[in-house]
Amino acid sequence: MKPGTALKVLNPILGALALSQLLTGVLRDFLPRHTFGLVHKAGGLAFAAAALLHVALNWNWVKAAYFRRDPAAGG
Repeated sequence: MKPGTALKVLNPILGALALSQLLTGVLRDFLPRHTFGLVHKAGGLAFAAAALLHVALNWNWVKAAYFRRDPAAGG
């Protein structure tokens, strides 16, 4: 699968996981402790994995944007 195609699938998943983390964090006091622990922890691990995959799929852009040499500096 091409990185662009993978990102079209991954980005909505990443957004949903971020929203899940936000909502479970805000609603922590209203959720049963077991439910909060399960959903928030599992969601956090899935969010971290999706975020790492997102960065890996965008690594060429990251290198170009942040690790390029400045020609004005003589490098």
